[in-house]
Amino acid sequence: MITSATNPLMKELRRIQARKVPGRFIAEGEDLVQAATEAGWTAEHHLRADVDVEAGVLAKVSGLGSGTRELAVYAEQWGAPQGPLVVALWGVKDPGNVGTVIRGALAFGAGSVIIGPETADPFGPKAVRASMGAIFAVPVARVASIEELPGTTIGLAAREGAALRGPWPAANGPVTVVVGAERQGLPPSVVNSCTMAAHIPIASESLNAAMAATLALYELSRVGDA
Repeated sequence: MITSATNPLMKELRRIQARKVPGRFIAEGEDLVQAATEAGWTAEHHLRADVDVEAGVLAKVSGLGSGTRELAVYAEQWGAPQGPLVVALWGVKDPGNVGTVIRGALAFGAGSVIIGPETADPFGPKAVRASMGAIFAVPVARVASIEELPGTTIGLAAREGAALRGPWPAANGPVTVVVGAERQGLPPSVVNSCTMAAHIPIASESLNAAMAATLALYELSRVGDA
């Protein structure tokens, strides 16, 4: 059992937690570790409080205010964009929103979540926690331009285009809904590069980015008449 915070592995875990080790990330808590196992991910390190490491020592690595009873280290897995339904995040800087979108993508059967330019790290601690384990079940990809997105691209923009309506006919091929930051939204150049613009009809000025993405995924994935 590890009993010292100066143990080399503990030092390495703190560096991974701070995102200073490229390609590696930490998942904290029994639920996240279980989700990774169920999705077929193999941990590089798996530590349990008072089993593999003293609880107080493990707490010094934890990013949670209350500490953690269990954590594991995994290698990042990046895939290729794939449909038929995709959500792409463009300039969404809040990692909590990124993780929540990944959770919504799992709920509504999206084929992948795409991380566009200036978007928060999906494997950062806050994003991983917000995904509630979905980060292990939904493929995540990276792109640099709208042209790399699969199928028809729909740029969500306040009061632009038609009201978003679904479901999306699978026979028409993949569809990617592109979501920007809640304050700035999508830049006009990005909206213009999409196949079409659409908006979610609301009574207020704007929606949280994660909420907008989740509503769009629901609308495009629902079964029934448009």
